[in-house]
Amino acid sequence: MTPSLPVRHIVLFKFNASATAAVIAELSQAFAALPKLIEGVSAFEAGENNSPEGLNRGFTHAFVLTFVDAAARAHYLPHPQHQAFVERLKPYLEDVLVIDYDLG
Repeated sequence: MTPSLPVRHIVLFKFNASATAAVIAELSQAFAALPKLIEGVSAFEAGENNSPEGLNRGFTHAFVLTFVDAAARAHYLPHPQHQAFVERLKPYLEDVLVIDYDLG
């Protein structure tokens, strides 16, 4: 049996015009709190785009989570705490991009 690999989960946000700096800061803090509330996240990073290339297409904030395995991701995505955060976030998003891949 092949051991389950960790999964990297990359989330990019493009906020809409109604998202003030204070709202974005509060939402970012709320996102950062999720790994403490939901088992299976082994690492969390977040940051604001500072690339000089100008290729971000309006996406300004990146969040990178590492799950211990695919089962942990499967637990996280429908988790009530994650879903509550998504509902809180939706009114302020113009777009979101998510990419996942196995580490190994």
